[in-house]
Amino acid sequence: MGPLYPADTLTLMTSYPPAQTVGEFAANLAAVRARIDAAATRAGRAPSDVRLLPVSKTVPQDRLRLAVAAGCTELGENKVQEAKRKSEELADLAVAWAVIGHLQTNKAKDVAAFAAEFQALDSVRVAEALDRRLQAAGRGLDVYVQVNTSAEESKYGLSPGAVPDFLRELPAFASLRVRGFMTLAEFSADEARVRKCFRVLRRVRDRALDVDSGLTELSMGMSGDYEIAIEEGATCVRVGQAIFGSRSLPDSHYWPTGG
Repeated sequence: MGPLYPADTLTLMTSYPPAQTVGEFAANLAAVRARIDAAATRAGRAPSDVRLLPVSKTVPQDRLRLAVAAGCTELGENKVQEAKRKSEELADLAVAWAVIGHLQTNKAKDVAAFAAEFQALDSVRVAEALDRRLQAAGRGLDVYVQVNTSAEESKYGLSPGAVPDFLRELPAFASLRVRGFMTLAEFSADEARVRKCFRVLRRVRDRALDVDSGLTELSMGMSGDYEIAIEEGATCVRVGQAIFGSRSLPDSHYWPTGG
């Protein structure tokens, strides 16, 4: 089997230089978008069907302002406290914030206050907490159901088999607009193992569409595997390092374990 994807995009091996100017951010965004468009075209899909969500975890306010000036209109964050702080620091800018990491119920109030989207819904307790806070604030929230497609104990998310019963619970929470599903693929250089995760999520989505035709979205793929994710049906890719530059800490620091 050949390499997972072109060597210059392989997160397992590549160090991305940090973007420090508006021009550098614009160039990175254009390069990622070009790869997204090419992957969609290879898969016989319309490039416009794939949304790029820049992930800004660990990136300080001054560099985020450059990224916004270069064209970022939405930003994704794993940690609620970091997202809340940045949303306040950048309140003068037109940025939509997506929380894409695990949520503890005691942080639901914060997410309900500032987030435009929550991509890691995986329990009724979190749905209840978010709905209560959103109802009080008079807001709605787009949400994605997180699915553990790799069966790794270190990852949050519902098992694929638990999704149908979970979806049946969600209409009780009127402020939650369920858009689709999210997953983290296995972090592996084995293309078949990575593709398998994405295909599992696509099958979960396809089965759910028989019940609710609105559950169309698939958020899957990050800097190292987003092209494969698009080939397998991703409608949203969460790209951080290829836009902002390599982080000093491993992804495991930002994706807390489920154990």
